[in-house]
Amino acid sequence: MNAARRAVMLDGADSVAVALESVREGERCALPGGGVVTARGPIPRGHKIAARRTPRGSSVIKYGHPIGVATSEIEIGAWVHTHNLRSALDDTLSYEPPRAPYSWRRPVAAAALPATFKGFRRSDGQVGIRNEMWILPTVGCINKTAEAIAAEARARLGVEAFAFSHPYGCSQLGDDLSYTRKILAALARHPNAAGVLVLSLGCENNTLDSLKAEIGAYDPDRIKFLALQEVSDERTAALRLLATLGERAARCTREELPVSELTIGLKCGGSDGFSGITANPAVGCVSDLLVALGGSALLTEIPEMFGAEAALMERASSVLVFEQTVSLINDFKNYYLRHGHEIYENPSPGNRDGGITTLEEKSLGCIRKSGTSPVADVIPYGAARGARGLTLVAGPGNDLVSTTALSAAGAHLILFTTGRGTPFGAPVPTLKIATSTALAERKPAWIDFDAGRLLAGAGLDELGAELFKLVIDVASGERTKSELSGNRDIAIFKDGVTL
Repeated sequence: MNAARRAVMLDGADSVAVALESVREGERCALPGGGVVTARGPIPRGHKIAARRTPRGSSVIKYGHPIGVATSEIEIGAWVHTHNLRSALDDTLSYEPPRAPYSWRRPVAAAALPATFKGFRRSDGQVGIRNEMWILPTVGCINKTAEAIAAEARARLGVEAFAFSHPYGCSQLGDDLSYTRKILAALARHPNAAGVLVLSLGCENNTLDSLKAEIGAYDPDRIKFLALQEVSDERTAALRLLATLGERAARCTREELPVSELTIGLKCGGSDGFSGITANPAVGCVSDLLVALGGSALLTEIPEMFGAEAALMERASSVLVFEQTVSLINDFKNYYLRHGHEIYENPSPGNRDGGITTLEEKSLGCIRKSGTSPVADVIPYGAARGARGLTLVAGPGNDLVSTTALSAAGAHLILFTTGRGTPFGAPVPTLKIATSTALAERKPAWIDFDAGRLLAGAGLDELGAELFKLVIDVASGERTKSELSGNRDIAIFKDGVTL
């Protein structure tokens, strides 16, 4: 019986391979380089099969790095998962700075890719890729009013109006209230919105004056404010303001702009055993290409860097950035400890079903979205991108919270890799990249790009260039699947008590 090519190894040092499809007990699996292993039991698709014997207490290697410790002896051909592998991670750690400056090999393919896109230049010099009306309620108790106003504006005024509902803005204290203000202020400043209408009830502690102070200097022709308790007919008053904003937006036209003005957010959700093999490396390729052309990429999900943070720290562009990255990691670990939770409760049940066993494994696959470029900056939650290049953004792993943080930090669009599928969309265009062709074919209304083709022989450079061109098309106006289905949501980080 000839062995089928049913598994892939990601590094020559790896002790495990990933099954490309379900493997039956006794079936022989061909490994890269000509090796063959016989499955000692059934191996689910996307899960790990031992390519070499690993004694109990020894490290299991994937991506060329340890992903945990064997809890029992693992024989060649065995299924490697939660029954025989555990995390080796500990609490907050100290780290040594890199001994030498990071040397980055810029992708030469960048020179052959589009150098411009068609976007909107705003009056303050910022660049946007959409020309929408955004309605931002300062408090959750006017969410439905804001949504009704947005729907009426779309129907009566013919404008692209979206209301971003959230449950906060009142009865909040300390950092939580600050987070709400920072996110709403950042969205108000976002250049994808040609016009912004901020709606206030009038009695919440997230007052219009405090939000205006957080926004800072703004163009009064682009951002309008309305306190609903101060008008007799809030819908008529709001539509009047939106009509004015819409007339101004109608005069905005797309123009050719350099890709160096573009900022992308990088996010994965519902990861599976193929996330770190297909979709995440493809997105990492796009990130590198964009940074090589002078653009910017934003990486968040700090808890999903645990176990892989040293690889990011090696790429720090300066000692200061290294120290900021250390603080970023340990501050998030302290957040878990402060609330009495295990730091390493990840991966989620869905991740485990898909083949991911430990947080180290998930994190090493997760950071592949960032490519190989230097880490240029580290910013706190709710802050805007400063330096160009790759920036780490403080934020949790939750899909809606982290994509909102990426949007607030200045992402024009988000590349969202998924092994399980999801219909949601961030405030900015959200491109869904499937880890497998099976998912792309099963959920065509959700998925924008099939990275599973890498498993069928497509080259990473080729696929990365194709995805980069799709990014340019979306930046120039092409709609994503989540935009076409009307999925737009925000979520704000919460850490404290509610009155």
